[in-house]
Amino acid sequence: MTAADLAVAERVRGLIRAMAPDHGAPAGDDRRLVEDLGFDSLRLMELTVVLERAFGLPRYRPEELVGVRRVGEVIALVGHSVAGGSS
Repeated sequence: MTAADLAVAERVRGLIRAMAPDHGAPAGDDRRLVEDLGFDSLRLMELTVVLERAFGLPRYRPEELVGVRRVGEVIALVGHSVAGGSS
């Protein structure tokens, strides 16, 4: 993992922590957004918009978000997008 990858990962974790309804829960990569951190569907949509804006990304299509349930999966998705993969 490069320094840029680490910076993206830390920024994503920070945004997730800031938006998590359960502020006391740790935002480790294995934590589930809904079950462990208390996100609901509206808050997940808000998180998506915040991440897109924070990293200057195009809007994610719903099919790109299917299966993204853990903090580490969010980091991988954003990292891939920032690196120039399809958003």
